[in-house]
Amino acid sequence: MEEIQSQPDLYRSSSSSASSPTSRVPSSHFFYVRKPGSLRQPISFEDSPEWEDTPDVDLRMEDEVGGGDSINDATTTPVSPSLSKMNSGSMASPPVPEGGAGVVRKIAGASIAWKDLTVTMKGKRKYSDKVVKSSNGYAFPGTMTVIMGPAKSGKSTLLRALAGRLPPSAKMYGEVFVNGSKSHMPYGSYGFVERETQLIGSLTVREFLYYSALLQLPGFLFQKRSVVEDAIQAMSLSDYANKLIGGHCYMKGLRSGERRRVSIARELVMRPHILFIDEPLYHLDSVSALLMMVTLKKLASMGCTLVFTIYQSSTEVFGLFDRICLLSNGNTLFFGETLACLQHFSNAGFPCPIMQSPSDHFLRAINTDFDRIIAMCKNWQDDNGDFSAVNMDTAVAIRTLEATYKSSADADSVETMILKLTEREGTQLKSKGKAGAATRVAVLTWRSLLVMSREWKYYWLRLILYMILTLSIGTLYSGLGHSLSSVATRVAAVFVFVSFASLLGIAGIPSLLKEIKIYRSEASNQHSGAFVFLLGQFLGSIPFLFLMSISSSLVFYFMVGLRDDFSLLMYFVLNFFMCLLVNEGLMLSIACIWRDVYWSTLTLISVHVIMMLAAGHFRIRNALPKPVWTYPFAYIAFHTYSIEGLLENEYLGEVFAVGEVRSISGYQAIQGNYQISPDTNSKWRNMLVLLAMAFGYRLLVYVLLRFGLNKNVSDRLLLSHKKNNSSR
Repeated sequence: MEEIQSQPDLYRSSSSSASSPTSRVPSSHFFYVRKPGSLRQPISFEDSPEWEDTPDVDLRMEDEVGGGDSINDATTTPVSPSLSKMNSGSMASPPVPEGGAGVVRKIAGASIAWKDLTVTMKGKRKYSDKVVKSSNGYAFPGTMTVIMGPAKSGKSTLLRALAGRLPPSAKMYGEVFVNGSKSHMPYGSYGFVERETQLIGSLTVREFLYYSALLQLPGFLFQKRSVVEDAIQAMSLSDYANKLIGGHCYMKGLRSGERRRVSIARELVMRPHILFIDEPLYHLDSVSALLMMVTLKKLASMGCTLVFTIYQSSTEVFGLFDRICLLSNGNTLFFGETLACLQHFSNAGFPCPIMQSPSDHFLRAINTDFDRIIAMCKNWQDDNGDFSAVNMDTAVAIRTLEATYKSSADADSVETMILKLTEREGTQLKSKGKAGAATRVAVLTWRSLLVMSREWKYYWLRLILYMILTLSIGTLYSGLGHSLSSVATRVAAVFVFVSFASLLGIAGIPSLLKEIKIYRSEASNQHSGAFVFLLGQFLGSIPFLFLMSISSSLVFYFMVGLRDDFSLLMYFVLNFFMCLLVNEGLMLSIACIWRDVYWSTLTLISVHVIMMLAAGHFRIRNALPKPVWTYPFAYIAFHTYSIEGLLENEYLGEVFAVGEVRSISGYQAIQGNYQISPDTNSKWRNMLVLLAMAFGYRLLVYVLLRFGLNKNVSDRLLLSHKKNNSSR
C-alpha cells in the first residue's frame, strides 16, 4: 500500500491529463445538454475533450503459463481503432505490489469466450423475460475483464451464465467456449465468489482457509498447507493470517475489505484457471476498493483469468481494468479495452467531461434512474439559473450507444477474436478431484467442535440458561420426600423440567441459522453436501448436548430427590440427552424452512406450546379430544415420550404404603396424575421413539437441503407481498 501512496501522479484521471486541453476551463457543473444545431450527435457534454481517430493496432497475447491452457494461438487480430493511446500514459495504472517475502506459484489460466449469449428468466423483468440479450465477449489468461452496468442490467446473470451457475428457472441460449471447446467446466477448474459470502468468525484466516482446503482438495496435509499459504500470499493476507475473522471479546475482527479477500482466497486454494467474482467491491470504501483491485491485478499477473462484475469504480480502479463489458437492460453497449470505451462514448456523442470518473460518466449516460431525478429537478432553480439543464432521456443515449457499437470496428474485432478462439480446441480442463466423503465428515466434525467451543452463543449460553433453570426448579421443588402425597408435585417437577428446558433451546436458533448459511455458501461451490454437513453437525454437537444433559440432570435429580439408584440416574441422563437431540433436530428443520430468526423463533414457540398442552400433564392423554389433540399432537410431541419414560423410570417398581396394612404400586399411585404403561420395558421403547424422532427430523432437514427450498419461505412471502402492492 505504501507503493501506491508514494506515486500520486499515476492516479490522475484520463480525462484530466492527456485527453483534455489544458486551456479549457471547466464549468460549474457537468450535465447532459444538447448542442445547438447538432443532428448527428443529439446528446453531448459541455466542456468535453475531443478524441481523435487513430489507426488500427494489433494485440498479441502470449501464453505466460508455459505448456498449459493456451489461447489457441489465435493472438493476432485487429482490435479497436482507438487504442493508439494505450501506452501514452493517459490512463496510468498503479504498480502492482509484490506479494511479500514468499514466492507465489504461477496459475495456468484459460480463455473463455461467449457468443450470442441470451438468458431468459420468467418474472425477472417487467416487460421482457430476456435478462441478457445476444452478448458477445471473451477473456484471456492474465487479464481482468469487468462486466459493468447499473442495477438490474444483467451483470450477475451474465456472470452466472458464464460460470454455469444459473438457477433452474433460467434458460440460456448461445454458446460459451472454454479454451475453444463447449465442454462444461469441471470441478476445481474455476472458482465463483458470491456477492455476499458467509465466513466463520471464530476461526483465524489461516484456519478458515485450511479447513476449506481440507474440504475441497484430495491429497496429503502438507500439500494443502502449501496451497493455503499461496492463497494467503496471493490475496495479501499475511498480516492477518493469525487473526480471528470475527474478532473475540474486545478484539476487533477483520474489516470488510479483508473479509472480501478471505472469501476470494477460499476459492484460490483450488488454484482455479478462471475466477468469477460477483461485485468484488461490494460495501468497500475507496481505499479498500483500490487495495482489492490492486490485489486482483497481482493475481491476474500470475496467469489467472479474472471475470467479475462491478457497479461503479473510481478513476484509479478503472485504470486497472483490461477489458470492459458494458450492459444496460441486458443489452451490450460496448465490449473491448477500457480506453476504447471512452473513445466509443465520444464517437456516440457522449465524451467524458474533464475531472469526472469514466465509470461515473458511463453510468450517468445509461442509468434510467437518472430520468426520475431530472423530473424532480425541472422546477428547481440555482444561482446560475435553471438547475434542470439536464434534459436528456437516457433511453435515447442507450439506443445511440447500442447502435454505434453494433456498427463499429470494436464489435467486428470482438467477433473476429471469438472466431479465432473457437476455430480449434485447446487444452481441455480437467477435474482436480474431491476430498472423500469420510474426510469431509471428519473435517466438518472437527471444525464444528472447534467453532462451538470458541463461540459462546452456540452452546455455552444455553448451558448457563439450563443451569439457571435447573437450579430454579430444584429449589422450587426441593424437599418433596417419597410419600404418596408427593407424587403429583413430582410429576409437575419432571414436566416443568423437560418442557422448559426444550423451550430454552430456542436460544440456539441464531447459531443454527449461521451454520445453514455457511453450508449454503460451501455447497454452492461443491465444497460440502447435505449429508456430510448434517453428519458433521450432528457429531460435533453430541459432546455439548451430552454436557448440558448430564450437568442439568445431576442438579435436578439430587435437588428434587428422585430415587437413589445409579442405573435410574443414568437412564434419566440418557433420556434427557435424547430429548435434547430431538429438540435440536426440530430447531434445525424449522430453521431450514424459514431461514429467518424471527419466523423460526415464532414457529418454535408455537410448536412447543402446543406440545406442552398435548404432553398429558394438564389433561391425561386418555381424556384428550381424539381429533387434533390426540391425533396427531399427542403422538408427535416428544415431550410426551420423554416425560413418560422418566416417570416410568421413577415409579415402576416403587411401592407406597397406604395406612399400616395396605400398599399400592407406583403405577397405581401415578395413574391419576399421568398416563404411563405398566410394562417395565416401556421406558426403553420411549427411548427408541425419541431416537427415531431425532433421526427423523434430520432426515427432514436432509430433504429440505438436498431437494427443495432454494428460497426461504419468508422471502417468498415478501416477494408475493411486493407483487400485490405493485398490482394495486
